[in-house]
Amino acid sequence: MNRPFAPITPVATDADSLPALRIVTCGAVDDGKSTLIGRLLHEQDLIFDDQRAALVRDSASRGAAGDEPDYALLLDGLAAEREQGITIDVAYRSFATARRAFVVADAPGHAQYTRNMATAASTADLAVLLVDARKGLRPQTRRHAIIASLFGLRHIVLAVNKIDLVDFNQTVFDDIARAFGDFGRSLGFAAIHAIPLSARHGDNVSSSSLRLPWYRGPTLLDHLETVAVDDVRADRPFRLPVQWINRADADFRGAAGTVAQGRVRLGDPVAVLPSGLTATVARIVGGNGDLIEAQAGDAITLVLGDAVDVGRGDMLSATRDRPPVADQFAAHLVWLSDEPLYPGRSYLMKINHNTVPATVTELKYRIDIDTLARLAAKTLAANEIGVGNLSIARPVAFDAYADNRDTGAFILIDRASNDTVAAGMIDFALRRATNIHRHDQTVSPAARTALMGHKPAVLWFTGLPASGKSTLANRIEAALHARGVHTLLLDGDNIRHGLNKDLGFTESDRVENIRRAGEVAKLMTEAGLIVLCAFISPFAAERRMVRDLIGNTAFIEIFVDTPLAECIARDPKGLYRRAQAGEIKNFTGVDQPYEPPRQPDLHLSTAGTDVDTLTARVVAELERRGLFTTD
Repeated sequence: MNRPFAPITPVATDADSLPALRIVTCGAVDDGKSTLIGRLLHEQDLIFDDQRAALVRDSASRGAAGDEPDYALLLDGLAAEREQGITIDVAYRSFATARRAFVVADAPGHAQYTRNMATAASTADLAVLLVDARKGLRPQTRRHAIIASLFGLRHIVLAVNKIDLVDFNQTVFDDIARAFGDFGRSLGFAAIHAIPLSARHGDNVSSSSLRLPWYRGPTLLDHLETVAVDDVRADRPFRLPVQWINRADADFRGAAGTVAQGRVRLGDPVAVLPSGLTATVARIVGGNGDLIEAQAGDAITLVLGDAVDVGRGDMLSATRDRPPVADQFAAHLVWLSDEPLYPGRSYLMKINHNTVPATVTELKYRIDIDTLARLAAKTLAANEIGVGNLSIARPVAFDAYADNRDTGAFILIDRASNDTVAAGMIDFALRRATNIHRHDQTVSPAARTALMGHKPAVLWFTGLPASGKSTLANRIEAALHARGVHTLLLDGDNIRHGLNKDLGFTESDRVENIRRAGEVAKLMTEAGLIVLCAFISPFAAERRMVRDLIGNTAFIEIFVDTPLAECIARDPKGLYRRAQAGEIKNFTGVDQPYEPPRQPDLHLSTAGTDVDTLTARVVAELERRGLFTTD
């Protein structure tokens, strides 16, 4: 029977010419990743005597290999890992053989730790993807293969492990190798090499196994020692994302960072992006003094001979081959959070030492990890992978991830929890809006405000359904109107009859509902109005988004705090009753959560307080803020 992959014959190579190889071991849980690395370290005699003694002791008390050493314990350093027999964190091990140096990352297999695998893959050159010969390809196997491809890995070793538990059966190996070949062919790997092995017993790890006479290829170590993974970054156009401005003394100012690709020499012209200004390199300062030249991977400080403005987050590049600069782009996303992705929600993006507000404006599709099919989706759940369009608050310089893994990668951060929610890889810039420019208006917002006799503001009323938001907003608008104040009331129900009639009540639709309402409120403040917005707005992230849009001074968050029991008792529209009967889905307070403001500008408790008293409190707060007098 022909094997689906021809073995790679080791090539006689000068070991000194091969760079250190960064490897990530990945695959589904219990497929033997930690055991494989531990066995490799053992066979290369890279375990110290005290580590060996601890291994024997720990194997006897909590090992999973019977009377034999459990080599996985060499990698599982956390107490929880040893107790549960799983990998949670990424464990890194460095070692060298006579032919090559290695840095190996042992990535966890559990789905909930996908973010750790993505972190390990982002800096690797090659992936060793383990498969349990008894179980074949599993969803996490495919997910890790897709992530490896997305993060730019082009070399895959398919390690079909535990081959001893299927009696060293060639047919089992061939079937698994062929299935992965069919799956991985469209992922863009330059080479897929399949090796049957037993990590526990050492078959085909460092030495060929007599129990696998049908396999004529190299051992795992032979392959890793000879595989050529070219680093072509130094041959590409110069890029240096500026990490910080080095002011060693009053007379020294330089742009510090690590060269992401290319070379730079004294006297070279460079472009400063996104401004587009150009300058000449006057000095290149390395860790041990001045240099004539620096290349990809070097940490340096560039002193420019021209007085141009350079700051953290800028990018220095070759003048004739510049990276794209844009505020919109398409990207692949690996979603890492238990909280789903909501298009329209504001996140923070970290990219090339910039931190900027970012929004997924459109989720184009989700990738089915079993078939690689593109599935229509409105959101991404934890560990799902998709493609979408993103918009950021200001233009930044970047490369497509396929061209540069350093300058084309980003992460998204939740603005409330500060948790990393996604890893992203830029596909290309979106340039469809480059013909749209802001029109300069003769009459400015300040001029409109001067005619009003009061300052503009947004009064944002939030609370549970039937808490009294609309009733209170109506009463306050009447009080302001009586004082000659120019107002506009945006009510959550009314706006859904027109502007937002196409939106439902799913979480993603609620996010878009508030985004649109916030944009309208902003336009009305530019007209000089005080805008009263009565929306449930159940999510803190969207209320924060509107605050950022309007500005902290003009945005006043008013929490209408009415206990749920009282809201249900009022139920003027009968909505709670219908929601509890299952007739209405996604109803806040019943089957959808409400996130109360932690620090609202005004906290109005309605229990035992009449509307007139609450109205007076709000008007008094506006007076205290000076909204009724213009500067």
